[in-house]
Amino acid sequence: MLRKNFFAALTLIAGGLLVVVSSCSEKSPGVEYMPDMYRGPAIEAYQPNGWFADSLGARKPVEGTIPRGFLSYDAYANTTEGYEMAKANMSMPAGFPKDSAALAEGAKLYGIFCGHCHGEKGDGNGILMKNEKFLGIPSYADREITLGSIFHVVTYGKGVMGSHASQVTPEERWKIAQHVMKLRQELVGGGSEEAAANQDSTAAPNDSTAASSNTNDNTQS
Repeated sequence: MLRKNFFAALTLIAGGLLVVVSSCSEKSPGVEYMPDMYRGPAIEAYQPNGWFADSLGARKPVEGTIPRGFLSYDAYANTTEGYEMAKANMSMPAGFPKDSAALAEGAKLYGIFCGHCHGEKGDGNGILMKNEKFLGIPSYADREITLGSIFHVVTYGKGVMGSHASQVTPEERWKIAQHVMKLRQELVGGGSEEAAANQDSTAAPNDSTAASSNTNDNTQS
C-alpha cells in the first residue's frame, strides 16, 4: 500500500515538473496571416501620428456615404441668399409633431444646446453672456425669425454661432425651432404654444426637402 502511494506521488510530481518545463520552453506562435487584424495600432483620435498623410487619427467618413437615418439638406445654400430663401420659404415637413411632447423635448434640447448663450427665456442673457464669454447676443424678440431661418442657422451656423448639425438630428432641430418660436411669442406679447409651434414663414409653401431642426437665426447659439 505504501509502495503504491509512493508511485502515485512520484507520478504526480513528475507530471507537474513536465508541465512546468513545457510551459517555460519557447513555442512558435504559428503563422499570422493578418497581423494588422490581430494587433492593430492604437491611435489617439486627436493626437498626431505617422499612419495617415494628415497625421490625424479622427478620420472623416468615406466619401459618398451618409449616416443611417440622415436627411439631406441642400435645398438652401450656406449663403446669405440661401438663408433668406429658407427664412421665406422653408417650413416643417408635413405631419411633423407639434404636440406638448414635441415641445417638451424641444425645450430640453434647447436647454442643452442653446440656453447657455441665448438664455432660458430666449432674451440673450445666457450664462456665457453673463460671464462675458460672448457679447451682443440678441433677444429673439428683436429678430425676425421663422422656423425655416432657425433650421437653416442651426444647420450651417451664422455669425459667431457655429453649425450644430453634428450635435442635433434634423428631427431634433425642428423641435428646438418650435421651442424657439414659443419663446419669441412669449417675449413679444404672449400667445398659445400651439400658435407659436405653427408660426411658420409668412404663408410659405411646404418644402419637402426641409427635413431637419435647429435653434435660431441669431448670431450665436
